Amino acid sequence: MTDSFFMQCPTALLVIDPYQDIIIKANQTALALFNLPQAQLKQPTVSQLFNKCLDKLLVFSEQALSQGSAWCDDLFIEVDEIPLYLEVTAKAFEQQLILSCQDSSYTFKHRYQAEAENHYRLGLFHWSKNETVFEEIERHNQLLLSAVGDGIYGVDTKGCTTFVNSAAEQILGWKKHEIIGQKIHDIIHHTHQNGHPYPAHECPIYAAFHDGTVHIIEDEVFWSKSGSPIAVEYTSTPVTDNGVLIGAVVIFRDITERKRTQQKLVNALQEVDKLKSRLEMENAYLLEEINADFNHHQIIGQSAAVQRMVHQIELVGPTDANVLIIGESGTGKELVARAIHEVSSRQGRPLIRVNCAAIPAELFESEFFGHVKGAFSGAVSDRLGRFELADGATIFLDEVGEIPLQLQGKLLRVLQEQQFERVGESKTRHVDVRVIAATNQDLKKLVKQNKFREDLYFRLNVFPVSTPALRERKEDLPLLVQHFISKVCMRFNQPQPKVSMAQMQYLQQYTWPGNIRELENIIERQVILAKSNKLSFDFLADEHNPTTTESDIKQIENSEIISASMQKTLEKENIRKALVATDGKIYGSGGAAELLDLKPTTLASKLKKYNIDAWQYKPNKR
Repeated sequence: MTDSFFMQCPTALLVIDPYQDIIIKANQTALALFNLPQAQLKQPTVSQLFNKCLDKLLVFSEQALSQGSAWCDDLFIEVDEIPLYLEVTAKAFEQQLILSCQDSSYTFKHRYQAEAENHYRLGLFHWSKNETVFEEIERHNQLLLSAVGDGIYGVDTKGCTTFVNSAAEQILGWKKHEIIGQKIHDIIHHTHQNGHPYPAHECPIYAAFHDGTVHIIEDEVFWSKSGSPIAVEYTSTPVTDNGVLIGAVVIFRDITERKRTQQKLVNALQEVDKLKSRLEMENAYLLEEINADFNHHQIIGQSAAVQRMVHQIELVGPTDANVLIIGESGTGKELVARAIHEVSSRQGRPLIRVNCAAIPAELFESEFFGHVKGAFSGAVSDRLGRFELADGATIFLDEVGEIPLQLQGKLLRVLQEQQFERVGESKTRHVDVRVIAATNQDLKKLVKQNKFREDLYFRLNVFPVSTPALRERKEDLPLLVQHFISKVCMRFNQPQPKVSMAQMQYLQQYTWPGNIRELENIIERQVILAKSNKLSFDFLADEHNPTTTESDIKQIENSEIISASMQKTLEKENIRKALVATDGKIYGSGGAAELLDLKPTTLASKLKKYNIDAWQYKPNKR
C-alpha cells in the first residue's frame, strides 16, 4: 500500500543516495517530470540529471544531510535541451535523501491563480483598494525589470516592441513611448558595425520567434538614439503561450568598457611580445659579443698611428655623430666601432652588428627594417628589423659598400629623418639610432662609378676614422703577439710558449697582407705546432717571396718600363699576396677575386696559367 501511495503521489518524488550518486526510487510523476522511461531509471545518475548545476546540487545536498531538511528553487534539469527550473524540498533519511520536486513555472502559476481567487472572494471593495490583481502583478513585474542592470525588451511576432525596462532606456537613449509598438530592428539594429545594412531576416532576435530556439550573440552593436554604435552581447529567448510562439525577450548588456579593457589587454600583450622578442634578440647579440671575446676599447698598441686613432675615438665617442671607419680587411674596424659605442651615452644598450656583405640582396630591406606577417613568401610572423632593434642604441654597418643601390635611398631616409616602414606595412615607425659604418673599399671611387650614392656617403662620413694596417704599426707587433699568445693559450689551457728575438724579426720583416687577423691566425696555428715551448716563424721568410727574388722586385720597382716577363712576375706575386690575405679563399665576399677586382673565373684561369695551388694558402696547410 505504501509503495502504491508513493508511486501515485501527484508530487515528483525521488529517493537518492548522495554518497553513491544513484537514484534508488522514483514515482510516476518524477518519471514524467524528468522525461525518463521506467526501463532507463537506473541508467542516469543524480549528477547526470542535474549536470548543469552540480555545484548547487552539492551545496543543497550537504545542507539537507547536516540539517535534516532543505529547500531551494535554483536547481534545474534539461528536458529536450530546454532548462526546467524546479522547487525542491529534501528530507534526510538514513543517509539517503527524499526529494520532492515541482516545476517552478507550475507553482508560480498556481500561486498567482490562488492570489487572484482570493482577491475575487474579498469582493469589489478590496479590488478597488488594491487596483486590480493584474495591475499588481504588472507592477511587481515592472519593479523586477527596473531593478535589473541589463537592458530588457520584448517583441511580438511582427518584431514590434511590447515592453522596455529602465536599463534599456538608459543604454539606448530611447524612451519607452518612442519605441513601444515600433519595429525594434529598424530602430536599434538596422546596420552592422562596419556600416553594411543588417537585413531583418538575418536578425537573430527575430529568428528566436521563428525557429523557437535561444540565440546568444556575444559581439554585435545596437544603435543609440544619438546614432552612435553600442557594443553589446545579447540573448534572444522565444516566448510561447500554450505551445504557440508569440514573440521573444531580449536581454542585452553594454560591453563597450569590457571591449576597451580587452583591447588594452591585447595591446599590452602585444607590447609584451614585442619587448620579449626584442629582449631575446638583444640577448642573442650579447651572447655573440661574449663569445667573440673582443677587447672592447682596450686597443693593443703604442704606435703613433694607434694613438692617433684612439684620440679620434675619444673625441667622437661621446657624441651622436655618424662615423665611417675606413681600413683594410683585418685591421680591427669592428673593434674600433665597439670602442666608440663603449664611450658613448648609448653604452647601456648592445651594439647591433650587421654584416652587409653576408645578406642576400633580396633580404636587405627585411633585415634592415623588418617585415609583417604575409609580406612575402616565408614571412610567417612579424619580425623586428635591425634598425628597430637598435632604437636608442648604436648600429654597426660593416662592409657598407655592399648595400644594394636601390636600398641606399631608404637607408639615407633613416639617417636623415630617423623613420622607416616595415616591409608589407604602411605604418611609419620612428627610431633614435646612431650609425657607425665600416668599409675596406674606396667609397669615393664607388660614387664615381654610380655604385654608391653621394648623399649617403656624405651622411655616413660625418667623422672618418682610419684603422692603420699592421705593416704601418710594426712597433706594436711584440704587444700584439704577446696578447694573442695569452689569449690562445688560455683557450687551449696550455702554458705560454716564448718568442725569441730572431723569430720576432721574421714577424717584423713580413708584410702582413692579412693584417691583425692574419697575425692572430698564424699565432694560433704555431701555438698548436709549438715544440719545446718555443714558437717558430721562420716559414714567413719563404712566404714573403717564395718565387720571386729581391732583385726581381727591386728591378720591377725601379724600372720605368715593365717588360712582359716582369709584368707576369708582378701579377703572379700580386695573386700570391691576395691568396695569403684571404687564406686561400677565391670566391665570394672577402675572397681573392674580390680583392683583385677580378671575376672568379678569370682568377681561376690565372691560377691555372701560373700553376698556383690556392689550397696551399689555406690556414691548415701553411
